[in-house]
Amino acid sequence: MEGFYHKFGISDRILAYGERIEEGLRERFAQIDKIVEHNQLKVVSAMQEHRVSQACFQGSSGYGYDDLGRDTLEKVYATCFCGEDALVRPQITCGTHALALALQSLVRPGDEILSPVGKPYDTLEEVIGIRPSRGSLAEYGVTYAQVDLKENGSFDLEGIRKALHPQTRLVTIQRSKGYDSRPTLSVEAIGTLIAFIKGLRPDVLCMVDNCYGEFVEEREPLEVGADLIVGSLIKNPGGGLAPSGGYLVGKKECIAEAACRLTSPGLGKEVGAGLGVLPAFYQGLFLAPSVVGSALKTAIFAANLLEPLGFDVLPDSKEPRHDIIQAVTFRRPEGLIAFCQGIQAAAPVDSFVTPEPWDMPGYDSKVIMAAGAFVQGSSIELSADGPLRPPYTAFFQGGLTWAHGKLGMLMALQKLYDAHLVSDL
Repeated sequence: MEGFYHKFGISDRILAYGERIEEGLRERFAQIDKIVEHNQLKVVSAMQEHRVSQACFQGSSGYGYDDLGRDTLEKVYATCFCGEDALVRPQITCGTHALALALQSLVRPGDEILSPVGKPYDTLEEVIGIRPSRGSLAEYGVTYAQVDLKENGSFDLEGIRKALHPQTRLVTIQRSKGYDSRPTLSVEAIGTLIAFIKGLRPDVLCMVDNCYGEFVEEREPLEVGADLIVGSLIKNPGGGLAPSGGYLVGKKECIAEAACRLTSPGLGKEVGAGLGVLPAFYQGLFLAPSVVGSALKTAIFAANLLEPLGFDVLPDSKEPRHDIIQAVTFRRPEGLIAFCQGIQAAAPVDSFVTPEPWDMPGYDSKVIMAAGAFVQGSSIELSADGPLRPPYTAFFQGGLTWAHGKLGMLMALQKLYDAHLVSDL
């Protein structure tokens, strides 16, 4: 095995350091395996309850009327995530599209959206209209309010109380940190926040951006009071197999509104062909708990590998995990670039490509992305990215298998070592 690592260019010094770190994580990895087991049983139970069969894999074309596989899959998602109904479609192109669909379907001109956890992810700024953009909600008369988290990462409850205006229709809660340094929210913390908001305004809808958080814990946000959760199938729940798509799960009325926005008023969920991707959607969901477990092990390994070398990591090496993302701050652009180039060099796809910072749609600064993935942009696969702006933080996630996640991290550390950005191992 050492011969293989040497073939990848990983030195004995880096390999020995990685082995010492891994040895100290055995007990923690065993705890992750227990969560994987719980969530695996949950998925299999839902599939059996709704009688998933070979007939569900046939798909449809054209209008997609009476698509058994599509309709059954949405029942499976609703059961897995404890919702009344679900919308799971290849026509939803990405996580940002799923979130935009939810926001556009649930608010009307004159309504206000409130974020009680600070600024949302960069690509949502144009959807909402925080940054002016064609077709934004701001152009349709929807306003936006924001309450930042306190310095210690806790909720500003008094600020939220003051920000809940009569026109507040929807509260959007981003579970993961995005390109920010705040902590990821646990399901328990999300439940506390929702209970506070509903105690003041029971009529307000609470939507959770669930991206990167699915199957990380044993519970999901709908179980603690959320009205709607939203995510991407090329992240956690697609299990690395879904080629595209997004999902919404929640209250039946919320899903009906979203379906009419996705297709057309009067058509709703009745149309939307499976387009031959349903087998990958089903099998990806089946694999998702195990894949998420591998991604969690990779993230924890990353934190424990880099923290002793003086890098700021969030979450830190000992903290509990509530999503699959690991942030590593390098304080200089060379560190961010070297790290991402190491992740790319470990990829099974496009390993020979050297990522460089570039302008990407939806972002206000150059971004470097390492993503040698089977599905373009699939961030449940081993990937890393970050904006080229201070403090030069890489956001690392994924790993379909733990063995590949380990290789990626060792390769990234080797690149940092070769660039003289770390020395003492």
